[in-house]
Parts: sequence; structure tokens; C-alpha cells
Amino acid sequence: MDTVDLEPAARRLGELVARVPDDQLAQPSPCPAYTAGDLVQHIGTLARAFTAAARKAGGPLVEGAQPGDAALLEPGWREQIPSDLLTLAAAWQEPGAWTGMTRIAGMDAPAEMVGVTVSDEIAVHGWDLAQATGQPWQVEPEILAAAMQFLDVFASPDAPAGPEVAFGPSRALPGDAPLLDRVVARAGRDLDWSAR
Repeated sequence: MDTVDLEPAARRLGELVARVPDDQLAQPSPCPAYTAGDLVQHIGTLARAFTAAARKAGGPLVEGAQPGDAALLEPGWREQIPSDLLTLAAAWQEPGAWTGMTRIAGMDAPAEMVGVTVSDEIAVHGWDLAQATGQPWQVEPEILAAAMQFLDVFASPDAPAGPEVAFGPSRALPGDAPLLDRVVARAGRDLDWSAR
């Protein structure tokens, strides 16, 4: 596939993160395993890990998939995570980022597949955080198309469900439903979820 410009959505996700107040960090989120704070910390971690993957840098960031944990948020996270998300987007615009092989979550994978994976992470976890904190969320069609490409391979209606899973069983929506709705439903999210 052609490269995907992650910058607009990464910038928007960074702005969303920066607006999360302390009193919302313990809020539940549509991602069953995560509170809003866990999700924020996960977004910060994935930004650095997928940047390393784009650069084919190796190292500890690409060797494990650590669950989000709000207790690990460091001082200054409202500035650091948006900055890391912009660095992520820039790394995936570099020549060669989408070609060859790279490494993420302790596995070697085609860089193109890792690129569509990070597109899915941005689209779905942005929606999660927006829902958890009552903020708006929108994503460019090309990022949603890349996310759907990832989900077409990995999402399943037979996936496990429950409070410990990050991505539950996929849900089907009609083809005329908005693409963002179809992506998050395919990722196992309940479109009627509410923090209230």
C-alpha cells in the first residue's frame, strides 16, 4: 500500500491527550482493560515503540508489548506524549519506513503491516480516549482505510471478551455506516458505550 500520513491524526490525538484532566484519569474507557489514565500511558508507550519500529532501530521498546498503566505516567506527560506522537508521525514519513522488515512487540514483521497496525492504534485508541473523556474525535479516511486493512487480517468475532482484553470480539456494521464506526466496531468496541 502507499504510505499513510499519520501527522494530522497524531497531532489531534496529542491534543486530545493534553486535554485530559487529572480527575478523569480513573474514568473507565471503552477499552475494557484500561482506565482513561491507562490508555494515556499506553498511547505514550506505543508512540515511542512504533517510532523505533519505523526507524528499524531495535532495542527494548520493540521487544515487548507492555499494558497501559496510569501509575507509570511521568511528570510532564501532557507535553511529552503529544511531542512523541508527532515524532512518530515524522518517523513514518521517512524514506523506507514502510518497506522491508521491522520489529514490534517482540516479533519481526513487514514494515507495511506495522504501519497499518499503528494506524489502527491511533484510530481506535483515539476513539477510546475521546469516549472516556467526552471529547470529539475524527480521523482521516486514509488512516481509517489502513486500520481496516489491519483489522481485516486480525479482528475476529471469535476473539475473547472480558475486562482483561484490549480488543474484544469484532462487531459487524452495515457497509453504509460511517467508516470510523465500522473500524471501532470491527475492533470490538461497543458504539453505545458510555462512561456514565
